[in-house]
Amino acid sequence: MSKPTSRLLKVIRKEYVTANMLRVTLGGEALADFPEDQESGYIKFIFPSADGRRLMRTYTIRQQRQHELDVDFALHGDSGVACHWALRAQTGDQIKVGGPGPKKRISESADWMIFVGDMTSLPAISVNLAHLPSESKGYAILEVQTEADIQTLQKPDDIELKWIINPTPGQNSQSLLEHVKALKWLDGNVAIWAACEFSSMRALRAFFKERSDVERGNLYISSYWKHGLNEDQHKLEKREDLDKNDTA
Repeated sequence: MSKPTSRLLKVIRKEYVTANMLRVTLGGEALADFPEDQESGYIKFIFPSADGRRLMRTYTIRQQRQHELDVDFALHGDSGVACHWALRAQTGDQIKVGGPGPKKRISESADWMIFVGDMTSLPAISVNLAHLPSESKGYAILEVQTEADIQTLQKPDDIELKWIINPTPGQNSQSLLEHVKALKWLDGNVAIWAACEFSSMRALRAFFKERSDVERGNLYISSYWKHGLNEDQHKLEKREDLDKNDTA
């Protein structure tokens, strides 16, 4: 794959998908050579800072059309630099963007599937569900802040959606795990796709790795954020955790 490129894009429009999910559509001439079929891949928003450093924030490509990218922002308030920008962005505003990075898709070779995520990973899970073969079966456990954040998602008929309402995301590391444990385990090989807050991820990872019926090659699990930390701080803690986990 070619080296990711930074490009200057402009805001085409924006709209609320749900109460706490804001979609910003980016476009411009700089997308002319952007690779096709990059939904569920990521781009990095590049912001200047007061000390001259670049602040980069990572977001999933939710939808891609010719010369347009949709990016969904889960709004946890106005403290983060990316959400602050998205809330105030106006049509015609410009933003430097890097990428695309690799797509994150579930293994489709398994007999059934489990998706687990909060609002930060809902865009990636939504793309995964929409691209599954029609005969796919399993579950998607999706945590949102309010009932007004429940979306209508394109999915196979035999993927059961389980919506969890949590108005204080990141403050209960066991919530998603408890719902996973309550699932009826289906026959055959399972593929897992899970991404959420750091502490919740660690709880889920420990559970899945203890199960002898979850093959390592069918397990994707990642933390997209950590409660109380910005993305730069989270990256450092995530790297330390990965190093410890790889050597454990």
